[in-house]
Amino acid sequence: MTALWTRDAAVEATQGQAHGPDWSASGVTIDSRKIAADDLFVALPGERVDGHDYVAAALQAGAAAALVSRVPEGLEDAPLLVVTDVLEGLEDLARAARARSQARIVAVTGSVGKTGTKEMLAACLAVHGRTVASVGNLNNHIGAPLSLARLPRDCDFAVFELGMNHADEIRPLTRLVAPHATVITNVEPVHIEFFDGIDGIADAKAEILEGLEPGGIAVLNADNASFERIRARARTLGVDRIATFGQGATCDVRGLAIEPGTDGTRVTATVAGVEMHWTVGGIGQHWGFNSLGVVAVLHALKLDIAPCLERLATVSAMRGRGGQIALATADGGSALLIDESYNASPPAVRAALSVFGGTRAARRILVLGDMRELGETAPTAHAGLKDAVEATQPDAIYLCGDAMAHLRDALGPDRVTLWTPTAGALADAVADNVKDGDVVLIKGSLAMGMKAIVTALEAAGKDETGTPASRIRAGGR
Repeated sequence: MTALWTRDAAVEATQGQAHGPDWSASGVTIDSRKIAADDLFVALPGERVDGHDYVAAALQAGAAAALVSRVPEGLEDAPLLVVTDVLEGLEDLARAARARSQARIVAVTGSVGKTGTKEMLAACLAVHGRTVASVGNLNNHIGAPLSLARLPRDCDFAVFELGMNHADEIRPLTRLVAPHATVITNVEPVHIEFFDGIDGIADAKAEILEGLEPGGIAVLNADNASFERIRARARTLGVDRIATFGQGATCDVRGLAIEPGTDGTRVTATVAGVEMHWTVGGIGQHWGFNSLGVVAVLHALKLDIAPCLERLATVSAMRGRGGQIALATADGGSALLIDESYNASPPAVRAALSVFGGTRAARRILVLGDMRELGETAPTAHAGLKDAVEATQPDAIYLCGDAMAHLRDALGPDRVTLWTPTAGALADAVADNVKDGDVVLIKGSLAMGMKAIVTALEAAGKDETGTPASRIRAGGR
């Protein structure tokens, strides 16, 4: 198998100095705890820990070499690549990987739906050739160059997710990735704390267009309120190829019907006027709508769409992002957990509530934590969830966080089962109340630590050996 990085290639890319014996790497990682055999360990310094302190452990775990800015004590003869700045060295590797690649590259951003769209695109593109995609949400100033540095020489397609919560963050990333096509799933008031308004968010998302290769394609959501602003920005940048998706009559890919079911979401759409049908493994209107953007990319790249469509059924929500998990309960039964513990924003919470409200259950138990980075809009945004919450007819409502106190007040104290300032304080109360036949939705921003409630629910259903009796339900992963 061809090495991802030889020592000579890495030295040329970074203009660093090689120490120790020759080496070749088949992967790149920044986490010494996740070393695979023959990885190149990138010893990034951080606010809390310094990767240089873990170089020895990484090499002992099987790393081929380490990218460092100084030689750790006792490792003078170890396989090292010494550069002035480790993050800049990683970016140099990313830049070199992009320069040598012949892959057709797609970059995805948006306020919500980035990761699911990326996964659907990767599944579909794999029909037409070897495809790689950024793992999880590696979409920031470290994650994007790390993903790009992992780009194999011989792949045909690559999909990268690019994220931001401030202006000027996507610009350097898209210039590094240099995509042939970009997708902006939507623009919503997410991270609004750091912007003057929705137009500022739209402009920050539109930065992704600045990295497009000559002749590249911008795939845009024509139903979004910021569409005209982003399209105008694309034209200013000289982007002539613009493809649209949505439910409007003029869209290149037009959704005619989106029907969520218990095991997926059925979609009927026209692609350049030709009617097509497919099913997405993810459950919810948002999954069906985002799949229109995926098909718009396939169409814009002039790929045969029909054989790709069945792959959409294999993609569904992951843990923390809507994955549906069957849980054993303390009373010997089984409950369904909709795990949305990874993050939250007003549109994402409403989408999750829509799925929650459509489930069949003995009881519906709703657990919500604060939505962060909403700035002065936070009180109104949280209280404004009242109607969407009530529409799901929950049997129990658990809330945590200072901002969720506004939703508590909007619903009324008699409607809320329990409010606590933190997720940890809520965990045992929720776990003790879940019984056979229940459906539980847990959603909140990452900083709220909603995972603690998921962990408590799984612990409540452990068998006598201590093994968690939970599994991802069919259609989830």
